[in-house]
Amino acid sequence: MKNNKQGMDGEKIYQQRFGRHLDELRWLYMELYDNGSMFAELCDRMERFYTERKDELKSADLERESHKDWYQQKCMLGMMFYIDNFAGNMQGVKARLDYLEKCNVNYIHMMPFLDTPEGRSDGGYAVSDFRKVQEKLGTMEDLEDLTAACHKKGIHVCMDFVMNHTSEDHEWARKARQGEGEYMSRYFFYDSREIPDQYEKTVPQVFPTTAPGNFTWLPDAGHYVMTTFYPYQWDLNYRNPRVFNEMMYNFLYLANRGIDIIRIDAVPYIWKELHTSCRNLKQVHTIVRMMRMISEIVCPGVLLLGEVVMEPKKVVPYFGTVEKPECHMLYNVTTMATTWHTVATRDVRLLKKQLDIVNSLPKEYTFLNYLRCHDDIGWGLDYGTLLEEGMEERSHKQYLNDYFQGYAGASNSRGELYNADPVTGDARFCGTTASMCGIEKARTEHGAVEAEKAGTKHGAVEAEKCGTKHGAGALEKAVRLDIMLHAYMFMQSGIPVLYSGDEVGQVNDYTYKEDPTKAADSRYLHRGKMDWALAENISNYDTVAGKLFQGLSQLEQIRKKEKVFVSNADAWTVETGERAVLCMGRYLDGDKVIGLFNFSEYDKKVILNQVNGKYVDMLSGEERELGEIVIPAYGYYYFKEK
Repeated sequence: MKNNKQGMDGEKIYQQRFGRHLDELRWLYMELYDNGSMFAELCDRMERFYTERKDELKSADLERESHKDWYQQKCMLGMMFYIDNFAGNMQGVKARLDYLEKCNVNYIHMMPFLDTPEGRSDGGYAVSDFRKVQEKLGTMEDLEDLTAACHKKGIHVCMDFVMNHTSEDHEWARKARQGEGEYMSRYFFYDSREIPDQYEKTVPQVFPTTAPGNFTWLPDAGHYVMTTFYPYQWDLNYRNPRVFNEMMYNFLYLANRGIDIIRIDAVPYIWKELHTSCRNLKQVHTIVRMMRMISEIVCPGVLLLGEVVMEPKKVVPYFGTVEKPECHMLYNVTTMATTWHTVATRDVRLLKKQLDIVNSLPKEYTFLNYLRCHDDIGWGLDYGTLLEEGMEERSHKQYLNDYFQGYAGASNSRGELYNADPVTGDARFCGTTASMCGIEKARTEHGAVEAEKAGTKHGAVEAEKCGTKHGAGALEKAVRLDIMLHAYMFMQSGIPVLYSGDEVGQVNDYTYKEDPTKAADSRYLHRGKMDWALAENISNYDTVAGKLFQGLSQLEQIRKKEKVFVSNADAWTVETGERAVLCMGRYLDGDKVIGLFNFSEYDKKVILNQVNGKYVDMLSGEERELGEIVIPAYGYYYFKEK
């Protein structure tokens, strides 16, 4: 009787959700496809996926529906990692959940784990089967077991959903290659250069040096196929309603495995139209809006995270509107790039302007803030503003790449370029947070490398002690810069996300050059395996790992405790009169916190005329008046008004 009642209640809940969105969903679908039978099929399958959804996931949906801002709370802290690098496989990740708890992490983004061809995967973004896990990582049963274990510990799970394309090994692609028209229509196939050449006139190239052009010739099929990214990634044709429906079924299938956050990869690219850039077209927003409604009907506890690596004016539309939302969360990519520009220039003016733009947006908009991720850093800065300050785009990009390679600007950074174009002078940058902050250089120059080469079980620990002993000044400054950048990131509105290994100061891994399947892709420089020997020393303050881990833990505890760190608090920047020092404020319900961050390797003095009253140093507990303040090199302060 109880089960029957639950089923009846569940049916009522579903019909209420469905009814709430039906008119708009039908209108958008018919506007895009004008196909009533395909819409009816979509609705039927949506209800089936709801029925198949586990009771515990439906309960979580109800809880999150009643607290729609659950993901905007001050306790949210993310970490992203590759499963194999972090723990070998999904069972290994499950065994490491206690470590994630120690890191105060309650949101994990596991990098692409669906089935991909070996050596032709673009780091997992060429999916050959959306319903199969890579064998080396586990099975779908392992995934469900892991998500259930995470949920018991209050950890939310994020995965990548690669919508724009499939692998050339996907079942659809194999059948299309054999000439089956039904499957050719799911991609963009052309038997001559006529239409591809028209596209090439207006569509930019993503990888002009490593994968030039937007089409690939298939000799065995006698056709060209659209491949915006790499030749083995075939663009899907969302003008075909069968493609949209089937991809939504894959989306719901994965949501039902216990995924909480689905990252829509390369979302601006998913609609193609001749004589356009095939970027950010209005139909993309129609598709994302329909995804949002489908999710709210079937699995409203699941969030959409949009990957839009563009300037703010092109990013913000992917939130939709407050009345008709699209993505729940987006990456704060321009602020990330501007942060590293600030490190290289010791000038916070552009960063202050960028933060002012973000802070002016509706508080419902939630950004993911990060210092480093799995990808390279592209220098997508506000060059109009920089030109006013005498910085020309090409020469400044050259300076930034030289700086972070360690060649200019008294830099202590180490890293490598990615996709360098000798014609345009453009390039992107690769490196871990620790290496970009100078930890790698400090260790190398003071004998730490020799200790690591010793090959002892605790070689990493000895390396850290060696570096500390012989280069205390350089290493201490590098660690201080690393922690300061995290402290500044935690002050931003949104959800902070760590890249695995950053919490223990993991540096660049150059061994990727020894693997022929990775050697041509310098992004593997910062995708090294987790060094668990470093993690053994998170309680040892004599090591870099201990200093970083405990420093971040202190910041994380402050963030969890203080109500001003919720996403909808008021946030602003304060003029300091010192180009190297950023001042940020947060306010909510009578509580005010002021953060000061010195981006220079020298002590700096500021006078805060706009900030009055008595404050408590949240790190030391000391009380003081804010006025004239000296901030140590790469130092920071959190002050709370009394």
